[in-house]
Amino acid sequence: MSSTLIINISRFMILLLLQVVVFSKLDLFGFLNPYPYILFILLYPVNSNRAGLLLASFCMGLMLDMFLNSGGSHAVACVVLAYLRPSFFRFSFGISYEYQTVRINDRLSPERFSFMLVCVVTHHFILYLLEIFRFSLILDILIRTILSAVFTLILCITIIYLIKPGKQ
Repeated sequence: MSSTLIINISRFMILLLLQVVVFSKLDLFGFLNPYPYILFILLYPVNSNRAGLLLASFCMGLMLDMFLNSGGSHAVACVVLAYLRPSFFRFSFGISYEYQTVRINDRLSPERFSFMLVCVVTHHFILYLLEIFRFSLILDILIRTILSAVFTLILCITIIYLIKPGKQ
């Protein structure tokens, strides 16, 4: 097994475990829910197999749906995020994405921040749209999306900097 595969499997397991055990229990003010498990999709290597990312994202979402009893909304949001990820890379990084010179867990730059912001907002909007599933509550969907996305983004950036390997 390659080291990249081992890192991805361990990242998958750790983020899934943290989401189920710790972060799914957080429900601040009734509408702030952090979902840092999407770091698995964001930190997945750029030059890796896209079908592998889609399959792993589906498995991550499906397992969360089973643990949280959410009816498939996490699976759909994860697969859509994994599918749109190359477009978000092109939007945020431009030509450097094509040459695979992008590393999300490096120093936070405007490009990395915009990539993470677009991904988190997209994931949360799809997730809350499927969970609430009423057009009459679109304002509630937007408020939950924005507030939870800000909370998740802060949490994701904190986690990246906590686990970031030191310079050698």
